[in-house]
Amino acid sequence: MSLPITFRPEARAELVEAWAWYEEQRPGLGDDLAACVEAAIGKAARQPDAYVEVHEGVRRVIVRRFPYGVFYVVEAGELLVLAVAHGRRRPHYWRERAPTRSR
Repeated sequence: MSLPITFRPEARAELVEAWAWYEEQRPGLGDDLAACVEAAIGKAARQPDAYVEVHEGVRRVIVRRFPYGVFYVVEAGELLVLAVAHGRRRPHYWRERAPTRSR
């Protein structure tokens, strides 16, 4: 059973931007990226605890073939995608999107 998936608007915008860049490089490559991101998110939705926790409840699944990671949290029975982040740009910028945890 998979969790329902929700994207933060910023994460959706990052995916669209990356798709457009890859499409400019070679037609169809953006679609390949989108399929790989979708596959990574699908794996995370099926086994959300299988991926490494990188920051206070935030986990990351690596995207196959592309230098991207998908950062997510599980909240209220759904997988919330916080960021679709390039692995070599602006590390940790997505942390401000993470929900605060009560301590």
